[in-house]
Amino acid sequence: MSLDKVENIFAEKLAIIDKQGTSKRNEQIIRAVKPASHGYGPRYLLAGQGDKAFLRMNSNSYLGLCLDSTVIKAEAEAAEQFGAGPGAVRFISGTYQSHKNLEQKLADFHGRESAMIFSAAYASMMAVLPQFISQETLVVSDALNHNCIINAIRLSRPAKKIVYQHLDYTELNQILQANKGLFKRVCVVTDGVFSMRGDYAALDQISAICKQQEAGYEQGIITLVDDSHGVGAYGKTGRGTEEITQTKADVLIATLGKSFGINGGYVVSSAKVIDYLIETAPFYIFSNPITAAEAAAALTSVEIVDSSEGVEKIRHLQKLSKRLRDGLMRTGFETLQSEHPIVPVFIRDTEITAALVKHLFNHAILATGLNFPVVPKGEEEIRLQVSANHTEKDIDYLLQVLGEFYKA
Repeated sequence: MSLDKVENIFAEKLAIIDKQGTSKRNEQIIRAVKPASHGYGPRYLLAGQGDKAFLRMNSNSYLGLCLDSTVIKAEAEAAEQFGAGPGAVRFISGTYQSHKNLEQKLADFHGRESAMIFSAAYASMMAVLPQFISQETLVVSDALNHNCIINAIRLSRPAKKIVYQHLDYTELNQILQANKGLFKRVCVVTDGVFSMRGDYAALDQISAICKQQEAGYEQGIITLVDDSHGVGAYGKTGRGTEEITQTKADVLIATLGKSFGINGGYVVSSAKVIDYLIETAPFYIFSNPITAAEAAAALTSVEIVDSSEGVEKIRHLQKLSKRLRDGLMRTGFETLQSEHPIVPVFIRDTEITAALVKHLFNHAILATGLNFPVVPKGEEEIRLQVSANHTEKDIDYLLQVLGEFYKA
């Protein structure tokens, strides 16, 4: 037996990836974190870059809770008490009290009857969506939905999948109208906040359309929303897209790894739905959960968000996001109006996007460029992500460096 032949095939595919400029193999390695000082937020030291300290503008830790001393203390104390790992899948011997406490808090936070946690938000979607889909189910999906939704639909093998244009609810309504009587059940699945752009799904419009059309389907229409980028970062109290639109999904999936700053994913819904998922979702049944220590840390994070301290962090985050957007427009860059900390800078050219990312790196700023084929041609952008750990001085420095790019 030998890998020689298949390695030759892989090498050809790797060469194509490298030529496209979409390689993910050359990751920057963070070797240390410098605390905030002199009016600036935390800085990051990278392997191979000496003492050069970088401003991080490509982190999903929107509230900076991954560096919060209270959260870190909660994780350390739980690790001392329960150990470093869960030891087994949950139904065998891997459930700890901190898992149950976290699930109860998440259910309460979102105003649901019940919750269950997974090893990741990606695993949550892959586990949950297939349990709602049969060979008589139509799945309707937004064109810019996250990869986890795309692959969960593939895994589910529904009777039919239809993709509507991004945020085009007239088309969504037409799809549901045209397919009445052809399928017993419909699952309408969407991101809450879309990760590439920071815009959001109008859940109020989606819900109204589904209610209007569901009489045409024997088993109704179910809405599933992945609001991993919305929860904690969006809305006055961090309830995400549901808070912004004042509308709840039937099933809400989110992450503990972004605004809450830890690791893992979760789903909230009715008690019967969660009980059914515990019995049927393979990513729950056959995978270890997050550790007891991670669950304790996540519980602390949710408690912080669900407090006056959390409201103030979100307010500060929104203030900084507005400062960045206003500065970009003054400087002549194209962006989208939003209160979300994902701030896209549309460059609409692959070579210029790559050059700007390099320019930022040379000035000690970490940012992510999104080029074709990751995004369509003409949609190339740099995705900036604001954190509550940033300061006004950080944002002003970033704007200064961006402004210098076209002058260079």
